Amino acid sequence: MKKEKQQDLNFEESLAKLEEIVGKMESGKMKLDETVKLYEEGINLYQFCKKKLEEVDKKVSQLNESLEESEFE
Repeated sequence: MKKEKQQDLNFEESLAKLEEIVGKMESGKMKLDETVKLYEEGINLYQFCKKKLEEVDKKVSQLNESLEESEFE
């Protein structure tokens, strides 16, 4: 995957990049400095993905509440 800025990635791309980072780190073939750099990038991607999932969860909850309210009218 080419090097992209986090803000240019959507949820799916961010998750794929995070999985790629985990794979590289699990290989144990990286230098310490590179590992720390990837770890930091992974944390940022994780936080981005978590925030997106929380936003979607909130939206789905709102839609469900709206649906429930309309069923009683």
